[in-house]
Amino acid sequence: MEERRETDAVGRSHSWGDERLSLLSTVGAALGDREALQHALDQAVSELGGLAGLMHWSCGPAGSRTLRLVLASGLPPAALGGWEEIRQDEAPLAPARAVRDGRFVWLPAAGESFGPGATGRVSSGTLPAATTVASVPLTGPDGPVGALSVLTGPREPTPEQAAFLEAVGRWTEHRLSHSTGRIGDCDEHPWWHQRPGGSVLQQSLEVVNVGSWEWGIRTGEMWWDQAGLTLLGIPRGYERRIESWIDLIHPEDMPRVMAATEKSLRERSGYEAEYRVCRPDGTSGWVQSRAHLEFDENGEPVRMIGRVWDTTESRMARESVGQALRYMSDAFFAVNQDWRITFLNVEAERLVGPAAEVLGRPLWEGPAGTVPELEEHCRRAAADGRPTGFDIRWPTDDRWYHIRLVPVPDGLTAYLTDATERRSQAARRAEAERAGAEQAAWIRKLTSALAEAVTTQDVVDVVADHVLPPFGAAGLLIEILEGGRLHLGGAVGYPGVFLRMVDGIPAFEGFRPLNDVLNSRLPYFISSVEEYEELFPDLVGRPALSRKEAWAVLPMIASGVTIGVCIVSFAEPRRFSDEERTLLTALTGVITQALARARLYDAEHARAQALQRGLLPRALPSPAALTPAVRYLPASSGTDVGGDWYDVIPLSAERVAVVIGDVMGHGLAEAATMGRLRTAVHTLANLELPPEEVLAHLNEVVSDLGDDSFATCLYAVYDPVSGCCSLARAGHPPPLIVRPDGGVECLDPTPDPPLGAAEPPFSTVDLQLPDGSLLVLFTDGLVESAARDIDTGIAECTQVLTSEYGRLLTCPPRRPRTNGRGAGGEHGEDRDRLDRLCDLLVGTMLPAQRLTADDTALLIARLHGLPSGNTAGWPLPEGPVAAGLARTHVREQLEAWDLDDLVMTTELLVSELVANVVRHARGPTRLRLIRGRSLICEVSDASATTPRIRRAAETDEGGRGLQLISALSQRWGTRYTTEGKCIWTEQPIVYGGAV
Repeated sequence: MEERRETDAVGRSHSWGDERLSLLSTVGAALGDREALQHALDQAVSELGGLAGLMHWSCGPAGSRTLRLVLASGLPPAALGGWEEIRQDEAPLAPARAVRDGRFVWLPAAGESFGPGATGRVSSGTLPAATTVASVPLTGPDGPVGALSVLTGPREPTPEQAAFLEAVGRWTEHRLSHSTGRIGDCDEHPWWHQRPGGSVLQQSLEVVNVGSWEWGIRTGEMWWDQAGLTLLGIPRGYERRIESWIDLIHPEDMPRVMAATEKSLRERSGYEAEYRVCRPDGTSGWVQSRAHLEFDENGEPVRMIGRVWDTTESRMARESVGQALRYMSDAFFAVNQDWRITFLNVEAERLVGPAAEVLGRPLWEGPAGTVPELEEHCRRAAADGRPTGFDIRWPTDDRWYHIRLVPVPDGLTAYLTDATERRSQAARRAEAERAGAEQAAWIRKLTSALAEAVTTQDVVDVVADHVLPPFGAAGLLIEILEGGRLHLGGAVGYPGVFLRMVDGIPAFEGFRPLNDVLNSRLPYFISSVEEYEELFPDLVGRPALSRKEAWAVLPMIASGVTIGVCIVSFAEPRRFSDEERTLLTALTGVITQALARARLYDAEHARAQALQRGLLPRALPSPAALTPAVRYLPASSGTDVGGDWYDVIPLSAERVAVVIGDVMGHGLAEAATMGRLRTAVHTLANLELPPEEVLAHLNEVVSDLGDDSFATCLYAVYDPVSGCCSLARAGHPPPLIVRPDGGVECLDPTPDPPLGAAEPPFSTVDLQLPDGSLLVLFTDGLVESAARDIDTGIAECTQVLTSEYGRLLTCPPRRPRTNGRGAGGEHGEDRDRLDRLCDLLVGTMLPAQRLTADDTALLIARLHGLPSGNTAGWPLPEGPVAAGLARTHVREQLEAWDLDDLVMTTELLVSELVANVVRHARGPTRLRLIRGRSLICEVSDASATTPRIRRAAETDEGGRGLQLISALSQRWGTRYTTEGKCIWTEQPIVYGGAV
């Protein structure tokens, strides 16, 4: 891949080199000689990727071996001080080697033998250390007379680049050889006319407007070439004396020029001076002269050789720049390497101090010394040699400035631009961006909260929490338009008296602030009470009732329909800005959409809850066998109703069935399924089926609903006579049984599968429970959640029941002393205890601040066994004599129970029941009486035949027995037993009071 890249680079270099040569030939024809040579240097630098281009010529007298820099490109003169004059015998330098060898040369720019030397040249140390030089000779008719060089990086030029540089050199030679300039009648220079290639040299000097001269120090003679004579305006027949030159120097510049000459001779150093010349033709101009000394064998200077060039234009430009710099709007000052101020313009004088006072003084003695970190930045910029810029606050005017530090060879310059307004604008822009970002984040948070709001009250709470604080509002009032009136939808920060006043007001008359907004569908912004009373004089005093002093009354429009009014109010007068008006109006649209959605949910949820309430028991019966207490809690998170249900169903013989269940899922369909199952349970319970058969039939009902329908159920039957409780479970959590002594028992937590997934038969558990025991039934919502498994939940319930307060509530109350009639007494005190026990369990297991994802049903039943002495039973013989014997037993037992009023009716009922057995069934036959809240008479036999009432004709001799039983008893029925069946009747007992 590296080879491919190198090949590509070579190809591109070759292509671009051809294009550059073509461009050079085309453009060069339209340029003057100096511009053409400059363009050639630029193309060479670009092709080689160099730093600068140089052109040297052998400009010395006969026998001189000095190459002089006549043209440069890419770097300032200060960086090329070491390249102005090069001795041809300095072989380590590329231009000298190229002229000597007559070929392309590539060498380092500086080495051990390169730098300040005896010639007095300036060091090239200002160039980067890795700088190299590629040079090609410039050849005249008799051999090399100069060199074309490019300062480049450490990488050696490619053969294509070297070939391009040689081609540029040949183009330069060709251009100079065909130049329109001629040497003309030149002064008889002792070292010039003998110089090989002098014609080319002379033309090149003319091209760059550089004149050469030589001064014989001992003889006082001074010679000029043609370019020098033309530059100084010296006539052809001038006197070749130093005095001829001195006479041309402007009198004001004479001392300075002489001082520079004397210094050069005294210090054996190079000579340089810029001065004005007054030409014989009356014109004047600025020139710059630079020279070096040549010495005899004793080291004494014998000759000064130099060159001179016109600087009038550059001097004028510098003076123009100086004037512009002096009076420009930005402050500018310069310091030398000792940090003393050398220049400052008018604007800088305002910041640093008057020029007469601060010039020559250290910068840090003035206001700059108090600017934090300014000195550190200045010293770092000078040390690094790289420009830098930053903002500072200037102490004299307390304004912000952007200061740009630019290192220069002899010090540092500083530009100060007033940045106060820019920083203020940037600060305002940053503040606006920050406010915009905060507002966007706030709106995102508001819309997210509104998206999660479900009910109308949720929307009101979100607006109160997210809209009122940012605006500093003190109140919120939402009025919903229904049936031509405005009804209170929600409010925050208003007294109840005012809310009752505005609830149900006419929508389009009677209360103008709201009426006008509804009619126009445009917002009202009222800034003060005075403005309010001025707009609505008939409502003077209303602001005092609302305790508000500014209002934004905003119409609520959803899908083009006005659904109400939203009022954001303030406790103090307030002027609404255009931005606030726009924002409040826009937010009202978002709030309205959320409110419309919430109202739809409210209506649907209300219907669903009404359906659910209609399907659940409105009030539980209170049979003598138990005292129930129940709690139902809908899910606090989520929107749909659940399918939890419960029931207490009185059975025959004072028995009672207790059922609790849960349809899996949430929604109207689940609630409807719950209603169907509850109805089915009632039907099955009235058939006196045992628990396992009830669940089997319920399983069929759920299976018929579909493969994705499931439900859990616990069905228990408690017999107060025997104290036996039989229960069966299908996927339901086990009940907790609290014994009278406070002990808590939990059944095997592994039930049969849920309804819809089970395969009958279901298992039944028979428990012998003493009087006063508690049966605690619940759905999984009480004990199970995402953060708690069911076993942990049941254990926590057990801890609540066995706690000190739990034991106090589970303890059975003292049974009243009655004459055998306790079974029919009320259990008000116990019901209150059980209600508090329900609250304790729910409050502990489901605290108000915890969101629940499932409904919860809790049913607690206190079991009341039938006291001894309230039942009596006798076996009966087969045959007709059984009826008479049964009547005797009944008469004697009822007299013993003080139920004489029921003797005759009961004798008649028992006669019909026994006669029915004698005629249609088979023995053994048994009679049982139970005294509870009602008198129960049971006749059982071994037959499974169920008696049915039939309509008897007038001529029929039989068929009226069951009709008589139905007429004499409160209710009657048949239930199956393990031995056969039992026919029972119930009659109400009217007690005269306790004895």
